[in-house]
Amino acid sequence: MNPSDDTVSTDDQNLLTPNGGSSWIVQWRSSLIALAVLAIVAGIIAFSRSPEASISTTTVPASTSTVSAPDVTNFELTRTLKKGMRGNDVRRVQQRLKDLHFDPGPIDGVYGGDTITAIWAYQAIVMKMTRDTITDFVAPVLWDSMRGAVVITPRRTKTSPTHVEIYLPEQVMVVFKNGEVILVTHISSGSNLDWCEEVVIDPGEEGNTGVGRITAGACGKSITPGGVYAFYMRKSGLRESQLGTMWNPVYFNYGIAIHGAMQVPKYPASHGCIRIPIYISEYFPAMVQYSDRVFVFDGVKEPEAYGSPAPYFNRPWPEYTTTTSSTSSTSTTTTTTTTIAPPPVKNPTSTVASTVPPVG
Repeated sequence: MNPSDDTVSTDDQNLLTPNGGSSWIVQWRSSLIALAVLAIVAGIIAFSRSPEASISTTTVPASTSTVSAPDVTNFELTRTLKKGMRGNDVRRVQQRLKDLHFDPGPIDGVYGGDTITAIWAYQAIVMKMTRDTITDFVAPVLWDSMRGAVVITPRRTKTSPTHVEIYLPEQVMVVFKNGEVILVTHISSGSNLDWCEEVVIDPGEEGNTGVGRITAGACGKSITPGGVYAFYMRKSGLRESQLGTMWNPVYFNYGIAIHGAMQVPKYPASHGCIRIPIYISEYFPAMVQYSDRVFVFDGVKEPEAYGSPAPYFNRPWPEYTTTTSSTSSTSTTTTTTTTIAPPPVKNPTSTVASTVPPVG
């Protein structure tokens, strides 16, 4: 066919007309299918590179370690949960505690010590139960309370954006951020007992301004004073002080700190510090900052009525002595008894101004 002709030859017509088209389709069918598949693949690749492709609509299944809120609150407890029990009902109780910002430890369906500690805090702060009535178990009536609306409001609102309220009668500490609860935990505060002990003091702690760890005699009364304070220092890891062994302490009243401890019993047991479960102390220091306020409520007066009284430790222990040995040039051993003068006394008063202790 001449390219300039406007007419179409008979052979060309057979390729274009319906009567002749069937043989053409049969001949090129496989090629057409391949072209179609290629076009689809190219379209998918082009879409995946477009900005809209970054918006995913895939639904990710919920973790098996958590239970959704509707499932938790709709569930009815049919047995009393006690230490050592396992099951989905335990998992639901743990999840409900977590949703309410009571940290029960891992959501693992095992009713253990961490879950019990969170239950203590819930009973004390929400149900207003006293230490002699708080239980270690979860009965259906307690679970029904947990299923309902639980609202914990701060006692102080005009303060730093993040602040801590410590309730000594309840042995509970609450961390608030912009008026909302972000953590509720059981604590153990000062036991109100007199003590005189040989203590180990790390450098930087109250009573040790040197560069090495020292051993000294110290006395005090195990009281956590009520008042208004502010965080002024924190340390990481294990620390030894006049008030005992601390993990990740955050200080708010000279040597008194909120710190992790292996033993956080139901009752006040410390030398004056605020003990919290050690797993909570792993993240608590990151929740607060320097100068965030701390309100300690003792159940007698409002914190502001006390100001910022100093702690009741660091008093003289005249009877404390240490024994040291040395070897002379004649290889004989001489034993010397030395009386150790304790650091200066810090006697608390009710007229101390509300100030932040200096760092160190």
